[in-house]
Amino acid sequence: MAAVRNGVAGGRRPTLEQVARLAGVGRGTVSRVVNGSPRVSAHTRELVEDAIAQLGYVPNRAARALAAGTTDAVALVVPEQETRFFAEPYFSGILRGASAELAEHDMQLLLTLIRNERERDRFTQYAASHRVDGALLVSLHADDPLPDLLAEHGLPAVLNGRRSSDESMPYVDTDNAAGARSAVGHLLDGGRTTVATITGPPDMYVARCRADGYREALRTAGRGVDESLLVQGDFTEEGGHRAMRRLLAAEPSLDAVFCASDVMAAGARLALREAGRSVPGDVALVGFDDSAIARHMDPPLTSVRQPIDEMGREMVRILLSLREREPAEARPVRASAQPEPDEPQPPRRVLPTELVVRSSS
Repeated sequence: MAAVRNGVAGGRRPTLEQVARLAGVGRGTVSRVVNGSPRVSAHTRELVEDAIAQLGYVPNRAARALAAGTTDAVALVVPEQETRFFAEPYFSGILRGASAELAEHDMQLLLTLIRNERERDRFTQYAASHRVDGALLVSLHADDPLPDLLAEHGLPAVLNGRRSSDESMPYVDTDNAAGARSAVGHLLDGGRTTVATITGPPDMYVARCRADGYREALRTAGRGVDESLLVQGDFTEEGGHRAMRRLLAAEPSLDAVFCASDVMAAGARLALREAGRSVPGDVALVGFDDSAIARHMDPPLTSVRQPIDEMGREMVRILLSLREREPAEARPVRASAQPEPDEPQPPRRVLPTELVVRSSS
């Protein structure tokens, strides 16, 4: 005969019905207690909780999620090649922050890299079948249709950064222009006279903001803006290396460079070394992100710090708040549509940056 503990045969998982029997209530009452419903009296809740403790009952999360129409999973979507994803510390920071925040809510994170149109279509179909409760979208380019596609299917999504100045989707961003202004202002205050910049791709709003901040800092200091000193990169080390070589060929007398990412600054540092230029003696160098790369470069890199982990956490908080909205507020709209005057504005947050000065400048 099987051993019996607290009225339940050993080796078998206690059921909702057994809890209800022991507590002397209906199955629905137990379900309401387990799911945190306020529609249960304090006395009844105590009876049910005592029964749960006696039997060692553990709620079936999958069944609860199915009943509630949720999956307890969120997708972190990065439309980039895996080579850039694993080489760029920024992505690991977002992943770390989002994962930590989801863990506090007992939710899972699904990482998805989208490298081509076929993979984008496949993920859209996956999301349309409601296999995730929402999406966190990172590193979007201006023409990426994914936010619109997810909105059409009614899937909540939060962007990491904006696609334009009039972004209509919920987002978490940093003050990129202010960060760039502080970087270039630091170089000018240090007596540098010919300050160049290596920008990101022009179809990314973050890159345009950092380039605008570079221009604003020069104008504020009463300097003219020489557009030949703005050379496009692609947020990769190789792109930073190519851009630095172009700058040296175009303006050999430059004495400072602001790079729109630490990874590009690492590539620029290599090009400077190959050209026999010392940092900071001949050329001062500043990056953006304040990643591990900045701390481990030789010399350590001055960089604009943005709270990357906190950005990941805040994206999750906003996404969960969208899930909790009333259906009338959560109705799907195209990402490109402007909200009506009486509609709530999408959640958005812009976090501050901070310049961390090291010996490269």
